[in-house]
Amino acid sequence: MTNLEQTTRLLRNIRRGDGESARQLMPLLYDELRALAVAIFAQQPTSHTLQPTALLHEAYLKLVDQTASDLTDRAHFMRLAARAMRQVLIDHARSSNAAKRGKGQRQLLAHDPEAPDSLGRLDWLALDEAISQLAELDERQAAVVEMRFMAGLTVQETATALNVSPRTVELDWRMAKAWLNRTLAEDSG
Repeated sequence: MTNLEQTTRLLRNIRRGDGESARQLMPLLYDELRALAVAIFAQQPTSHTLQPTALLHEAYLKLVDQTASDLTDRAHFMRLAARAMRQVLIDHARSSNAAKRGKGQRQLLAHDPEAPDSLGRLDWLALDEAISQLAELDERQAAVVEMRFMAGLTVQETATALNVSPRTVELDWRMAKAWLNRTLAEDSG
């Protein structure tokens, strides 16, 4: 049985209230989630006070607090994991910026999942605000950003999760990146 099939089976069992499946899910996806957290930090300064493992564990605690009954598949779980990681990063950035008294700088979103070195240093607060604004304009584009940027899902995985074509995901991704770059550039200028 593939990892994808195991994940889907476990999520189906979790929806039915099987606590043992919930305990088996995290170890099954741990390496993938840790790789996602490491990718997020690949271009961050070495002085960053939050580390990938801490990000993963804090995000997992947020996931545990959420009900698993709504989970449908691996892509949905990864989207929730990405959202939880985003929330942890935002909380961390808020507390860091509060300590610095607002000396943070906004950076452009130049990330491409196929080019890991493109992540760059981001102002997570500005990015979170921009994604929230994008969601008000186009919820699907915001979902594509969360899945592709934060969860590291492929175009096909994102398309499956959103029940749209891969071409639609590619167009939404391109439009969302352009909108986010423009919005973040305007906010920083």
